[in-house]
Amino acid sequence: MITQDQREEIWALWKQGLNSSDIGRVTGRKPGMIHGVISKNGGVYKAPRKKASQHLSFEEREEISIGLNRGDSLRAIAKRLSRSPSTISREVSRNKGRQKYRASQAEKRAFKQRERPKACKLKLNRILCSVVSEKLDQYWSPEQISFWLKREYKDPNMHVSHETIYRSLFIQSRGVFKRELIKHLRRRKTMRLSAKGSTKTYVRGMITDLVPISERPAEVEDRAIPGHWEGDLLSGSANTHIATLVERSSRYLILVHLTGKDTITVTQALKREMIKLPEHLRRSLTWDRGPEIAAHKSLSIALDLDIYICDPQSPWQRGSNENTNGLLR
Repeated sequence: MITQDQREEIWALWKQGLNSSDIGRVTGRKPGMIHGVISKNGGVYKAPRKKASQHLSFEEREEISIGLNRGDSLRAIAKRLSRSPSTISREVSRNKGRQKYRASQAEKRAFKQRERPKACKLKLNRILCSVVSEKLDQYWSPEQISFWLKREYKDPNMHVSHETIYRSLFIQSRGVFKRELIKHLRRRKTMRLSAKGSTKTYVRGMITDLVPISERPAEVEDRAIPGHWEGDLLSGSANTHIATLVERSSRYLILVHLTGKDTITVTQALKREMIKLPEHLRRSLTWDRGPEIAAHKSLSIALDLDIYICDPQSPWQRGSNENTNGLLR
């Protein structure tokens, strides 16, 4: 049996980017049990509901029960608790009246009412839900659907964010979409992963004389000037590999065929493809911290290109490229 505190610890580790196996080693539990906790809510953390300060506490409910047993009036009980008489009156009436009021039962009822989930917009608006389901069935992404709804409908009730669509897919307890629609997502993930998550938990080769991404100019971030690229190695079955290059401003994609993933092969292939670009479109390249880019200095000199290396296990620092790789997979 997993306690609420243990669940909170598991979710905290999950949000830090640890996978089920890593969390299992930290908490001393089996990865399958960890996965069960995470997958039950689609990988989306649900904060426990907390009692508002103005709500009656269990101690106050016990005082009400004691006062009723003594035959005190509701006003006398309210004065002793520094509460409004109407608050005490509603509390007693909604919990079987003066004769049957019990503090423990009243507390359990209040807790259950607090846990009652609020139906999401897609649950309440069946027309909107039907439209979104139809687009998902046609392999539209949630981002595309959200943008299309805003353009197609002037009624705000027919608008919904892509995050709500994702959560309604991954959190099946909402009862909005059929689970089969998850397979229609482009990346076909069955639950939401942490932004800090990474499947690359192994130790990468050492890269010397690298320029860290923290030194990358601000102009690269705003995507206003073309010529800044993000790249990575993509491996397939039967020991096949390609290199992917995505231009940050236009999202233009270059796929580089590779005969191997060693440093020399990758460097020569990148040089062969990128030399075809005009000089003003060869400003910088941001690459993952993989051993295939160990000869980055020779590539930088040959192409007159600034090369920046991401931090360890930080795929989000190459967001455009990482998303493209996911779609290609």
